Amino acid sequence: MSVYTTIDSPLGELLLVGEQAGDAVVLTALSMAGGKGRAVRAEWVERPEAFTGIVEQLRAYFAGERTRFDIEYDGVGSDFQRQVWQALDEIPYGSTVTYGQIAARIGAPRAAVRAVGAAIGANPLLIVRPCHRVIGANGSLTGYAGGVERKRQLLELEHVA
Repeated sequence: MSVYTTIDSPLGELLLVGEQAGDAVVLTALSMAGGKGRAVRAEWVERPEAFTGIVEQLRAYFAGERTRFDIEYDGVGSDFQRQVWQALDEIPYGSTVTYGQIAARIGAPRAAVRAVGAAIGANPLLIVRPCHRVIGANGSLTGYAGGVERKRQLLELEHVA
């Protein structure tokens, strides 16, 4: 069963969606107000209590008290997207990499940088899968589903920008 909740954050309202199995919930999407993937579906059940542990970790992250998430999550994607997303999961807190570096990490040719960017853009799990840590080759803050200003805020929180 798909469940959801919304929470306030320093970046604005966040929408958390997951699949509930017993008492546990597997996070399947985390999006921001005004971002893509932001609509609550009629078949989802609002269940804030299912997300208590996830919300606590997000609040600790925003307070600067947590640098990693211990959250069970899953996002549906192609094999290529999953490769890219795995590479995102491995970017340490407080650091950045370029799209080209992600391509190299997954063994994709340099020509695949656009495809890497598209896979990063399809990441359904903002913040917990740190796509905000990927920047342009020239150091610019390019594209982010939550908006470039929110990307800047996340990097400032992590003492990068």
